[in-house]
Amino acid sequence: MSSTESTSPKPGVAEQEKPGNTSPTVGLRERVKHVTWAWFLSTMSTGGLSIALVETPHKFRGLHTIGLIVFIFDLCLFTTLCVLMLARAILHLAHFKKSFIYPAESFFLGSFFLSISVIIGCIQLYGITHGPGYPWLVSTTHALYWLYAAVSLLNSLFQYYILIAHSAARPVPFLPSAFLAGYSAMLTGTLSSLIAGHQPARRATAIVVSGCAFQGLGWIISLICTAFVLQNLLANGLPPPHLRPALFIPVGAGAYTVVALIGQANAIPASHGYFAAHPAAKDVLQTVAVFAGVFLWLFSFWVFAIAAVANASAVGEMQFALTWWAFIFPNVGFTLSTVMLGRELGSEGILWVGSVMTALLAGIWCVAFVGCVRAVWTGRIVWPGRDEDKDR
Repeated sequence: MSSTESTSPKPGVAEQEKPGNTSPTVGLRERVKHVTWAWFLSTMSTGGLSIALVETPHKFRGLHTIGLIVFIFDLCLFTTLCVLMLARAILHLAHFKKSFIYPAESFFLGSFFLSISVIIGCIQLYGITHGPGYPWLVSTTHALYWLYAAVSLLNSLFQYYILIAHSAARPVPFLPSAFLAGYSAMLTGTLSSLIAGHQPARRATAIVVSGCAFQGLGWIISLICTAFVLQNLLANGLPPPHLRPALFIPVGAGAYTVVALIGQANAIPASHGYFAAHPAAKDVLQTVAVFAGVFLWLFSFWVFAIAAVANASAVGEMQFALTWWAFIFPNVGFTLSTVMLGRELGSEGILWVGSVMTALLAGIWCVAFVGCVRAVWTGRIVWPGRDEDKDR
C-alpha cells in the first residue's frame, strides 16, 4: 500500500469530508471516538519546544518563565488528552482496540510515550539543571528514567510485533510515522544525557551506559526505517500535501543521537567504576562524541532539506492535519544538536544559528496551535471520516 493509498477516503464518507460540513448530528460522544493517538504529537512537540527554549544559548529576561509556562501548558494538554483517550476506551471499546492493529493510527502510539519522555526531560531541566535541584527531585528523575526505559523498550518491541502478527492492512504501509516506536526507545538515550550529570557517580555510570545502549537501538531502528521511507517515496512519490510535515520525522533520528552522545560523554563520572580504572576514557569519548556528532549532523540536515523542499512545494495546498506537529518535535532535536555542537566547538556563529532555529520553532508552534484549534472548531479533524481512524 502506498502512502497515498493509505490516506485515501473510504467510499461513502466523501460527503462527510467536505470542509465545513459540521452537521449538528455529530455530538461530543461521537467526536471523542475520533481522538486518535496522533493527538499526542501535539504534546511531544509542545514539551520539545519547552526544552528548546530553556537550552537556547542566547536568552532574554523572562525566557525561562516563558519556557516554564509552555511546560505547564504541555502538562495540562497531556492530562486532557489522556482523559479523552480513556473516555474513548470506555465509550467505544471495540473501536479503541482496533487502534493498535490499524497502521494508520497504530504507528502514532509512540507519540504517547515520547510525550512522557519530554515531560521527564522538562522536569530535569526546569527542576534540577536550571532549577532548585532538590535531592528528592534528583531521586525522582532517577526512578522515572528507569521506569521509562523499561516501558519504552517494551513498547518498541510489542508495537512492531503486534503489527507484524495482527495488522489489519497487508502489506503494512511504511509511513514516516513508523519511526515513532523506535523513537520512544531512542529518547531514553537522550534522557540519559540530560539526567546523568546531576546524579551520584554510581547512578550516573549506569545511566550513561544504558542510555548509550538505548540510543544505539533507536538509531539502528531509525536507520532501517529511513531506508524504507526513502524506498516508499521513490516508488510512490510524495504523500498528499497535508501529510508532508511527517517527512520531518526522520530528521530527529540523527539529531537526537548527536545530543545523546555528546551529553553522555560530558556526564561520565570520571571517578567511578570503569571510568576510574581508565582515566583517559572520558577525554577520548568526549572527542569521539563531538566528531561523531559532526558526522551525523549533515545527514540530519540532508533529511531536513528533502522534507523542507517537499513541504515548500505544496505550501498553498496544505490543509491542517495533526501531522503538522511534526514540523516541531524532530526539529527540536535538530536545533539542540546544532546548539550542542556550537558549544563544544566554541563557535558563536553556530550558537546564533541555534538561537534563530529556536525562534523559528516557536513561530511554527504558534501556527500549528492556531491551525489545530481552528480545525477542531470547524470539524476538519476529530470528525467521522477525517482522522487517522477513518479506514475502519
